[in-house]
Formats: sequence, C-alpha cells, structure tokens
Amino acid sequence: MSKNKEYTEQVIDPLTPILEEPQFSLLGKILTDKIDFERKDLISKPRLVSLFSGCGGLDLGFEKAGFDVVWANEYDKDIWKTYELNHKHTILDRRSITHIETDEIPDCDGIIGGPPCQSWSEGGAKRGIEDKRGQLFYDFIRILSLKQPLFFLAENVSGMLLERHRPALENIKQQFSDCGYDLSFTMLNASNYNVPQDRKRVFFIGYRKDLGLKFQFPKPTTSKTKFTLQRAIGDLIDTAIPNSSGIHKQKIKPILANHEYMTGDFSSMYMSRNRVRSWDEVSFTIQAGARHAPLHPQAPKMKLIEHDKHEFEVNAKHLYRRLSVRECARIQTFPDDFIFDYENISHGYKMIGNAVPVNLANIIAEKIFKDIKNLKWNSTKNKD
Repeated sequence: MSKNKEYTEQVIDPLTPILEEPQFSLLGKILTDKIDFERKDLISKPRLVSLFSGCGGLDLGFEKAGFDVVWANEYDKDIWKTYELNHKHTILDRRSITHIETDEIPDCDGIIGGPPCQSWSEGGAKRGIEDKRGQLFYDFIRILSLKQPLFFLAENVSGMLLERHRPALENIKQQFSDCGYDLSFTMLNASNYNVPQDRKRVFFIGYRKDLGLKFQFPKPTTSKTKFTLQRAIGDLIDTAIPNSSGIHKQKIKPILANHEYMTGDFSSMYMSRNRVRSWDEVSFTIQAGARHAPLHPQAPKMKLIEHDKHEFEVNAKHLYRRLSVRECARIQTFPDDFIFDYENISHGYKMIGNAVPVNLANIIAEKIFKDIKNLKWNSTKNKD
C-alpha cells in the first residue's frame, strides 16, 4: 500500500492526528529550493490545480484574475463535457480523487476547490464528517500537505458552522495549520461581492507559513448598492422556453443557449415559503436541485395563507415559473458564452447551483494574485 493511501485511511476519523510522518515536515532544504523556484516561475502566470472542480465557476474567476488552471479533477460524468468545453486548456482528470496519487498532480502555485457540500448542508442530512462525501475534505488536505503550493482556497456551505459540526470544523482548521499554512476563515455573502444573489458560503484560505503572509479577505464591493435581478436578467424577460420533458434536445431552440426552464408541479415543501424576489432585489440562493429553483421576478410574491403554506396569486398564476438555466447562470455571474452541455435539464441546474459565483471568485482571486505578485516583486527588490 502506498503512503498516500495509508494517509487517506488514517484521516477518516476526524479526531485522528495527522501529519506525524517525516514527509510532512516543513523543515529542511526542500522548501528553500522550492521558494526560489516559485519566485522565478511567478514571472509567468501562477499555476493552479483545481480539485472538486464542478463546471468551473471558481476556476473561471481565478482565470479572469490572471491565473492558469493547468489541471483539474472532477468525478461527476454529467459535468465533464461542460468543463472541457469551457476550459479548453486545462487537463481534466476524471477519476475519483481517492484514487489519485499526489505525484500524478503537477506542481503548482495554488490549489483551489470546493469539496462536496451535501453532507454539511443545512438542507441535507447534516451528517458532516460522518458522511463519505464530507470525508473528502481530507483528500484535499492530503494533496495540499504533499504538494505544498504557495496558497490554497477551499469553499463550502455555511452549514459547516452548525454546532453539531464544530469538532470536525475545528479539526479541519487545525490540519490546515499542521500542514504548514496560516489560515484565514470566514463566511461571505455573495451579494456583497457583485453577485445578484443571497448566497452564504464559508472560505478557508491559507498562505504557506514560511512566506510570512496572512490573507485578508477583501472588503465588500456591493454591500449598499446591490446587483439586482433587473440588471442581471431583465433583458431576458419573455424569451425563455419551457422544457416539459426534461430532455435538452428540443425542436424549439432558445434565443440564448440554455435559456429554458423546468416545468412541473411544486412540492408542499417548495410552497412552504415565498419563492419570489422582486426585480429590485437580489435572488434567493441558486440551489443544485432543479425543482428548487427560485421563481421568476415577473410574478407577484407568494401569499401566506397559513403556517408553512403559501399560494400563488389567483389572477397571476400564469406568471409563476422557475428561473431558466441561463437565468440561474447569469445570477451565478457566468458569462453568456459559458455553455452548459447536458442531456437532462436537471443536470444543468445542478452544475450551476453547485458552482462558486464567478464574480465572487474573481474578487478573492485578484486579492491573492496581488499578494503573491508582491511577494515575487519584494524578493527581486531585496536581491538587488
């Protein structure tokens, strides 16, 4: 059995200490040589490895900031075509991350990713680290520990902050520190960062300790003047087409790629609260489930008739429809030339709902880019 596989099995228990073996030590000449190599390499675009990449919203945000995503990993076969279509210069590894040895991953300046969030979600079973998907966070740490890039970023749902997950969360934070990184951790609402959506997510960002840097989260850019639904999707009104079959290939084509919406009944859970935001507001969170997509702002807000039960306005029922796949993508700040390739429309909603909003990713990425470029510039200046 390889040491990587031993390490994976070792950290399945969140309370098990890790990084006890000599290969995880930060001492020695290896890191000194690595710093010199990295500072020379930063003359070109910083190289990134993306884990749990999804369709690549986080990756696109970093690319727009000047990074080069050289290698990515995604195990969901329903996403592969979309990722490769929109990230033509990135190598996509389709295997489960648990089967990938660290020496198969290229050297890089940063590792970014969003380990699966379903086990931590407030809307899910909340099993956290007890769920195999929750344990995949440790594969992120395994790879980070051995690759030792300049920085890392990991994103996840706000459900990680639930009291029941506190021991596992504190353990994850400690492991990031133990493998050599100064950790910055916080929860951000995307609506404060040029995204037309209330979307609260936690971010773990770390700079390697020997660099002497501490990441400072950027200040909100739209905390007062929000990016509204009118601005995001107002030009698309009356142009979406219904998709009653769920199959993407239809005789009628939308005027804009992916501008189709799922039809069908609404569950009692869905009708338990209002699902409409007005044109002058930001959207509700774009979720991964197609049937949970918010309703279009053309409709009146739903009427409360009793506890946990709402209904549509009787004279405006024709106005209530789910947001289209493209409208959801716009709200997640994907550009219109980012095409989602799927056979079933539910897969389109899922890819978009699981993504990191591009604008939020870009604002964070620009801050990191500036920090590591300053590191390189100061190094050159000191040598002179």
